[in-house]
Amino acid sequence: MLLKTYRTTFLQELSALYDSQEIESFFYLILECFHNKKRIDLALEPNMEMDAMQLLRWESVLAELKKEKPIQYILGETEFYGLPFLVNENTLIPRPETEELVEWIIKETYNLQPTTYNLNILDVGTGSGCIAISLAKNIPNAEVSAIDVSEKALATAQKNADINIVEVNFINLDILRINDLVELPTSNFQLPTQFDIIVSNPPYVRNLEKAEIKPNVLEYEPHLALFVEDTDALLFYRKIAQLAQQNLSENGMLFFEINQYLGKETVKLLENLGFKNIELKKDIYGNDRMIRCEKAEAEARI
Repeated sequence: MLLKTYRTTFLQELSALYDSQEIESFFYLILECFHNKKRIDLALEPNMEMDAMQLLRWESVLAELKKEKPIQYILGETEFYGLPFLVNENTLIPRPETEELVEWIIKETYNLQPTTYNLNILDVGTGSGCIAISLAKNIPNAEVSAIDVSEKALATAQKNADINIVEVNFINLDILRINDLVELPTSNFQLPTQFDIIVSNPPYVRNLEKAEIKPNVLEYEPHLALFVEDTDALLFYRKIAQLAQQNLSENGMLFFEINQYLGKETVKLLENLGFKNIELKKDIYGNDRMIRCEKAEAEARI
């Protein structure tokens, strides 16, 4: 069958569930994954064909898309900050807003005089490793460690580090169950006693917001990495910020991706803990999405 002909069928079959632009993006992602061809290749080779086995693979993907399974999970891969990443049901699918957070961190590292010493960076709740690996890849003098409660997520993150040829120290740890990061023992190394940057994109979606979540996220992405109880929506932010007070170096920076509805509340939390130079930043969609602050000069309590 001609791929050009199948494209028409593919678009028609999915038109009731997705808009045309999204279906087009699905089609060309599959084209590149299955045939190593891009949009321009199909335009230049209108008589490009696929055999019966290839058609079966396309039909299998089409069936999964009809169930609203994310295309990234179907193909098992995605791109983040220009880098390839494996993803599966144990990891969140990296999003453009998180790329903005990574970009912000990279720019801010220049304020830490990165050419004079190695930067110690910690990513809390690393998932696929997208933040940690992107920072390791783009900050040459960075020594990056990353924590996650899920061993399966960390296994995927390690594969992603290998694919992108970077070293990241991955640690299986429940951040809520520790009181200090100083010299925390791991299987292969000791964590640094101080970090220049701590970053986290922790669970922040409240259960009351589930109605806003699309089925492709709600039914397939790991709830452990998404949701937090309505009664204590800032649980992870408070815990990580408290650890940051102990384990950030002088003038060290703390970065968070946040719930768009809780920007002011998160800023207030950090103010109460004594952090300084707190900056709340919007994402490309105009939503409060990121916070940067610096270590407090003295301990404070909520």
